[in-house]
Amino acid sequence: MTPKNAYAVIIAGGYGTRFWPASRRARPKQFLPLLGRESLLQQTYRRLARFFPPSRIYVVGNAEHRALLARQLPRVPPGRLLLEPVGRNTAAACALAAEHIRAALPAGGDAVLGVFPADHGIRHEVRFLRLARVALAAAAAEDAMIVLGVPPTSPHTGFGYIERGHSLRRVAGESLCAVRRFMEKPGARAAARYLRSGRYFWNSGMFFWRLSTFERLLAHHLPWTHRAFQKLAPVMETRGYSLCLRRVYRSLENISVDYALAEPAAARGQVRMLAANIGWSDLGSWSAVYAWRAARRGENIVRGPHLLLDAAGNWLSSRKFLAAFGIRDLVVVDTPDALLICARDRTQEVGKVVDYLKKKKRHRLL
Repeated sequence: MTPKNAYAVIIAGGYGTRFWPASRRARPKQFLPLLGRESLLQQTYRRLARFFPPSRIYVVGNAEHRALLARQLPRVPPGRLLLEPVGRNTAAACALAAEHIRAALPAGGDAVLGVFPADHGIRHEVRFLRLARVALAAAAAEDAMIVLGVPPTSPHTGFGYIERGHSLRRVAGESLCAVRRFMEKPGARAAARYLRSGRYFWNSGMFFWRLSTFERLLAHHLPWTHRAFQKLAPVMETRGYSLCLRRVYRSLENISVDYALAEPAAARGQVRMLAANIGWSDLGSWSAVYAWRAARRGENIVRGPHLLLDAAGNWLSSRKFLAAFGIRDLVVVDTPDALLICARDRTQEVGKVVDYLKKKKRHRLL
């Protein structure tokens, strides 16, 4: 059973620049239906709503996406959709949600939080739900951060990694391990070494902790952010909240939970890991989405009317009729005002297009 004092926090900010031209500032990656009819955000919310009631699911997004968030998540109750005036990465998003959850608790109360990115894919949802419950129970029982680590299936250089330490105990039949350290995206040789060792796991970006644990880590490692958010509590139900929130966010450091809290906490022996074989992908590029959707080697994934001859391994998306002959392993994404054509193994570089457009001030294409 999910602990009665458990809350889910969905992080729905970010702009998904590697999914240009489909992902734009006005409609980023998490709002796109990349894996089916639902958007990635809608899939995440539906998945979590299977064991969190709506009143205990908080969604943190950007204020400029207010209408889009409300349209895609009509079930979110008032006060559970938290809008950031400007993006300051995941540490700030978690702190904002924590402050609102703290305000909803009775004086002296505590809660258990699960933090979930809005734009990832999970194939084995039943297994994921079980592990999330185990992680919540482990977090409730110990003053530590719990993270889901995904067993690697390839020497991927686009993911962060977790080095597993010794096994600590079993929780509901699952092995809870110490975490030695977090590593950011490695080079090819290091990633191959990680895969061979069996000690390294992909960092899923899903964290679990008691509210009091999070607040303690925040106060220790990001004291300015901790103090800044404490200014919100007295004005949370007043007209001055929006102005106070804008002032708070202008002062915040732009830093992720991983850098700000997880890495130093692991160095102090305060992080635990559950191995999560859940069919996870961070869906970080067009090639990752292709790999998720393709059922067999060389399959073409095509959206829109088309004719293909002697083509294999392509992701093709067009509203126009598309005819393609003799092409291999390409990504083609056609929108009314832009066209992307690139090799499937180079889609990690699509963000360079966004950088170029910013430099040239082509704001209509961003």
